[in-house]
Amino acid sequence: MIITIKGELCDFNTFQNATRMNKFVGSKIKKEQTELVYWACKEQKAKEVKVYPHIIIYKWFSKDNRKDIDNVAFAKKFINDGLVMAGVLKGDGRKFINGFMDEFYIDAKNPRVEISL
Repeated sequence: MIITIKGELCDFNTFQNATRMNKFVGSKIKKEQTELVYWACKEQKAKEVKVYPHIIIYKWFSKDNRKDIDNVAFAKKFINDGLVMAGVLKGDGRKFINGFMDEFYIDAKNPRVEISL
């Protein structure tokens, strides 16, 4: 199953700068990003994963190459929480996820994240 999140999610530097300004701003970003993933799962009718533990493959399509890949991949936190919120995963601990794989691409016209479960 592949779930696609349109656009670019919040990167680490943006999140860190926001939380330095005000802790409530960071909380708001986390909530919004997690809900974005939740709604993408609902719109795409993502099914619950039945076999655990699971490896998740993230394909990050950025509009350009200006952000470091580790900053981009920080958004896994939002994605995993959104998958749990949507009922796709039962949890995001080691009992449910035993690995990640990241691939990074440039797609200026269609930035997105593709999550393979």
